[in-house]
Amino acid sequence: MTNSLTADNVSVAGTGPAGQGSAEDLKKGPSLRRVATASLVGTTIEFYDFFIYGTAAALVFPTVFFPNMTPMLSTVASFATFGVAFLARPLGSVVFGHFGDILGRKRTLVWTLLMMGIATLFIGLLPGYETGVFGFFESGIGVWGPVLLVIMRFLQGMAVGGEWAGATLLTAEYAPPGKRGAYAMFPQLGAAIAFFLSSGTFVVVFLAIGETSNAFLEWAWRIPFLLSIVMVFVGLYVRLAIQETPSFKKEQERRAEDKANGVRRTLPFMDTIRYQWREAMTGGIALASLFSLFYMGTSYLTSYGTSKLGLERIQILAVGMVAAIIFGAAIAASAAISDRIGRTKVILTSTVLAVLWTPALFWVLDFGTIWHFALGLTVTMVIFGISYGPAGAMLPEMFRVDLRYTGAGLAYNIAAILGGAIPPLIAAPLAEAYGGLAVGLFLAAISLTSCIAVTRIRSNHEDDIDEHNQLVRESDALAKP
Repeated sequence: MTNSLTADNVSVAGTGPAGQGSAEDLKKGPSLRRVATASLVGTTIEFYDFFIYGTAAALVFPTVFFPNMTPMLSTVASFATFGVAFLARPLGSVVFGHFGDILGRKRTLVWTLLMMGIATLFIGLLPGYETGVFGFFESGIGVWGPVLLVIMRFLQGMAVGGEWAGATLLTAEYAPPGKRGAYAMFPQLGAAIAFFLSSGTFVVVFLAIGETSNAFLEWAWRIPFLLSIVMVFVGLYVRLAIQETPSFKKEQERRAEDKANGVRRTLPFMDTIRYQWREAMTGGIALASLFSLFYMGTSYLTSYGTSKLGLERIQILAVGMVAAIIFGAAIAASAAISDRIGRTKVILTSTVLAVLWTPALFWVLDFGTIWHFALGLTVTMVIFGISYGPAGAMLPEMFRVDLRYTGAGLAYNIAAILGGAIPPLIAAPLAEAYGGLAVGLFLAAISLTSCIAVTRIRSNHEDDIDEHNQLVRESDALAKP
């Protein structure tokens, strides 16, 4: 496939079957820079909403929603609600992947952004366990508070489950050959920016009201959640300005031809399971290490630093902001390098480093100083960033265009369950019973499994993203009985 996208200021809206557009289309279309901005802004907002929940789960929710439990059990219960989102993510990837593969990337991404924004807003309005509502529940809303929290968290998980694949497809399908890693980096950078913003928002709140003030637990923790709705409107404005990708436009033409010829297609999810289930499972296991490092770093270590090490919350959040900057640099560097040496080599490097680092992580943290905490968090996030940068291009490259939204999203969210949902739930009781070393060994085992899976993935970084996967598609069609 010929591709005319050779510079940031080249218009992409008029890209047709041969990758070319009319002069009129070129004047109307958005630049590749705008596409990158749309994916970056969208994932930043989605992950900001996701991360402020993780911060609140560590600092606030054990007291506000689970006040009658022991500290350890309330922490486990709080992170259980955090983990609910990971269970919802595969469902989100299936539901939104279906619409993304049939109706288009742009429209689907608008709905994921709206769902995330509304769910986050409602979390900021939820009453706590002992809080009444409009004169009712005089002794407090009780268990209904945690129940509503779980529902909103489930919706957050569905939204993120449908968001990531669409955002990476925007850039990967527009990017010129040989530069997919560099362009698919932009939605990945959203995670680093969101981590910085979520930590920074809580720091500002602490500075405004005081870290020990009861006002934080009573109402001030809600401010970051309520402010997110403003960011959602910004994201919608940017996303509504872009158009569908060239790859999807070509797929629409193929669908129209199939319909005219009487060819019936099954659901994208069913075809993904039938034809590319190996890619979905292998990709998910390969990225499990990535998630185990990230969500331990962005949520559990915050809880560990305050409850186990006795560090000040504002110090931990400030360290998180610095780590986020270094983390973002690691994402950008590794994504660019993957265009030269391949995605799998870079991701394999990250998983090997994770196997070596995670057993030492809690040994470093248990020195108990803020400097050791900063070292532990930063190294963890950098190792994660090395694999996260290339992941935005690797998964889309693994799937054919008509299944790409569903397949990439499914693989990504299988990794989220294996590496993001399970470790935070196991870490607290494991650390309580056996100490931090046991948690580190558990994380090392996940990373070792990812190492093996990465070696099973063929790097397609030099191939045309559509021509390569069209061959896969034709091979599947020949094998179909």
